[in-house]
Amino acid sequence: MSYLEMLKEDVRFVDGLKACISCGVCTAICPAAEFFDYDPRKVMIIVQKHREEELESLLRSNTIWYCGQCMSCKTRCPRENTPGMVIQALRKVSQETGNFIHSEMGRQQITVKRTVGDNILKLGYCVHPDTLDPEKHPEQGTVWEWIYENRQGLYDRVGANLYSEGAGAVRNIDAESMEELRSIFRETGGEKMFQLIEYYSEASNPETT
Repeated sequence: MSYLEMLKEDVRFVDGLKACISCGVCTAICPAAEFFDYDPRKVMIIVQKHREEELESLLRSNTIWYCGQCMSCKTRCPRENTPGMVIQALRKVSQETGNFIHSEMGRQQITVKRTVGDNILKLGYCVHPDTLDPEKHPEQGTVWEWIYENRQGLYDRVGANLYSEGAGAVRNIDAESMEELRSIFRETGGEKMFQLIEYYSEASNPETT
């Protein structure tokens, strides 16, 4: 199956690319374009050309990982295109085909999967206090180090329910809810996507295991 055919199977691509006139409004409003070598207008031009070699180059580049998914482009486009949704579809195809391993930012997907992704399936949270080890996140500073070391008492004081059942922030998610969550990942293809990210990342760099 061609890259274009794969993209057309994604409803985000179909809904996000209607009739781009290359006006550049999306680039003008894009926060990522201000800080990175990123131009959503150029992305839209490439996908409209339907040239496989150019699509592959895009899938192997850092470009599709710069988008912050703020969807400012959706609110400004005069033709109701959404470059951010097209980017989502491109990322999915890049992951499915292993092209993400050819760019520096693409290779970071394994880190995202093994942190946020694994946290969701193991704990039910994208981020959990136990996973923000100060040694792995020195950017959090000394305040977070104190919070981490005193998290049980601190979370109790603010009314959270750390490590306990029932209602409350960062509570333990019951087994039934966790199984339902994992079932959603299995049925929607999320589990398979995680497996592909692991497979391609390990194949390209055995040290990731």
